[in-house]
Amino acid sequence: MNPEELQRLVTLAMPYGKYKGRLIADLPGQYLNWFARNGFPPGEIGRLLALMQELDHNGLSSLLAPLRR
Repeated sequence: MNPEELQRLVTLAMPYGKYKGRLIADLPGQYLNWFARNGFPPGEIGRLLALMQELDHNGLSSLLAPLRR
C-alpha cells in the first residue's frame, strides 16, 4: 500500500456497475465483499477495490478522512 493508492480511493469514481460514479472510498461494504468473493477485476480498479475492501473489513475506513478534500 502506498500513499498514492490511498489518495486514489478518495478521488477515483467507480467506472461501471451498480455504483458507477461513486467514489471507491464510498462504496458499500457488501459490494466490496461481493468482489472479494467473486474476484476483483484486473488492473488498477481491481487493486483499489481490494485495498478498499481490506480497509473496510478491518474497520479502517476512517483513515481516509484526512485525504478527502
